[in-house]
Amino acid sequence: MHRIEADLIATNLKIAIVNTRWNHFIVDRLVEGAETAFVQHGGKSEDLTLVTAPGAFEVPLIARKLAESGRYDAVVCLGAVIRGATDHFDFVAGNAASGLARVSLETGVPVAFGVLTTDTIEQAVERAGTKAGNKGTEALLAVVETANVLKKL
Repeated sequence: MHRIEADLIATNLKIAIVNTRWNHFIVDRLVEGAETAFVQHGGKSEDLTLVTAPGAFEVPLIARKLAESGRYDAVVCLGAVIRGATDHFDFVAGNAASGLARVSLETGVPVAFGVLTTDTIEQAVERAGTKAGNKGTEALLAVVETANVLKKL
């Protein structure tokens, strides 16, 4: 059996990170985790571009523009949508997820969904670098591996 696998080496990759302004006290930790992971895996900070979106609903459009630009090997999308007392959460989280999946499939550029969708602020804090790890780190590593495997196909 012929196996195609990629590594987690970020050397020579250019990655765009789209982060949300909303819930920035959580999202800033996700961005830090992504940048740290990129550098720890051989990337250079200057090969990262950070673009701020107002909220998670706007992220897919910005990610699409970045993916279509041809300047990036991958796009990492980071945000935090925390459930409230209305249906707003369902519309925002669902549209962000489906929008980003569409961007990746339609452009062929790896796009990571690092948008936290939690019921409470405490759950978001746990996923932004405390006891549940840092989902920004995980999203970054997922696109590094995906970009590297695509180069082998």
